[in-house]
Amino acid sequence: MAASPLPTALFGYEYYQNPYPAFAWLRENSPVHEFRFPVGDVRTWIVTRFEDVHALLGDPRFSNDAAAYADREFLDSGMVMGADTPVARILTVLDPPDHTRVRKLAMGAFTPRRVAQWREPTERIVAASLDALAASERPDVVEYASAIPAAVIGEILGIPMTRYNDMLHAIDRAFRPDDDKDKIQRAFEDIAEYGRELIAEKRTMLGDDLMSVFIEARDGNDRLTGDELVSMLALMIMAGLDTTRNLIGSAVLALLDHPGQRRLLMSDPELVPGAVEEFLRYDGALTVGLFRFAKEDLEFAGSRLPAGAPVIAALQAANRDPGRFTDPDRLDITRVGTRHVGFGHGLHNCLGAALARVEAGVAIPAIFERFPDLALAVPRAEVTYSENWLLRGLDSLPVHLHGADGEKGGAR
Repeated sequence: MAASPLPTALFGYEYYQNPYPAFAWLRENSPVHEFRFPVGDVRTWIVTRFEDVHALLGDPRFSNDAAAYADREFLDSGMVMGADTPVARILTVLDPPDHTRVRKLAMGAFTPRRVAQWREPTERIVAASLDALAASERPDVVEYASAIPAAVIGEILGIPMTRYNDMLHAIDRAFRPDDDKDKIQRAFEDIAEYGRELIAEKRTMLGDDLMSVFIEARDGNDRLTGDELVSMLALMIMAGLDTTRNLIGSAVLALLDHPGQRRLLMSDPELVPGAVEEFLRYDGALTVGLFRFAKEDLEFAGSRLPAGAPVIAALQAANRDPGRFTDPDRLDITRVGTRHVGFGHGLHNCLGAALARVEAGVAIPAIFERFPDLALAVPRAEVTYSENWLLRGLDSLPVHLHGADGEKGGAR
């Protein structure tokens, strides 16, 4: 394969800091692009145009199930997520009819009434997190953004998240670009073991909470198996913690970068729901989707793909596609109309999207209400993103709570 003139190498350090120049080049020059995925050195294709990403996520000729459909090179690379653990059969990799059955059972936990009930604990937890941020000697928005979903997930699942940091570290290890496959496998085993312990504890104290709903979920004589419960809890923790943390952190940074948009948001609370959608579109929590695999030799968007080909949907490339969005590189919290793919699309649209929207809708405006002169405590160039192939999240975001000089005044 000839050397690519991409402005930055895919899934390298510069890409992690700013993937958008590479995405722009790909959309224009190679919208279904073949390359070597660095973890496992696997032949892979990445799709970047909105129309193609949207189609890929809903195309029944592709599967998320690596064990059933991935080519031999992918299987031998050790890239199968959580192989030999319940995480390998997580909802996000199931196909119908298993996906249909498990998702139907799980959706009983996401009724409109229950989603509405999540706002009160979220507001209470955000207020406590703001107090902790105010008391910190070195305030960091990422710590604030991390504390909120941990406490919210713990409360609505009905399980104390005493091992939250261990879980976050396991998730981070599982999706970092590491050539040590044994480390990646151990990370997934840690996630699964954590899930087993929490479910065993919850079975002794069922209540009116999300985990109890999952445990008691049934459709006729059908109910979630033990491994399905573990995988469902792992999904809620993986998606619910890191995704929400990343969304809140990136949104706060975006508003610090765009003070006019920040002032607009704070002047009109009715803009908050639309603003959350714009934050997801502009610099969302997921850079790409999970691998999809061609079930057969096929043609997709003008490219021939062999059976078993691993294909990545570049969600954030699609969300910045000028063919779909007007002036897509501009943050505009009043943007209306066209929907993004920040939470995916189709069968595997994010199950916990409603919870993430509730948390972000409370936490993002609340930090600016409490600290209207919030400002970066480091030069903008020193703000870095984690080297995580799936998720887009800040390493840290140190701030001055009362302006850059510690007095009223801060960024305008």
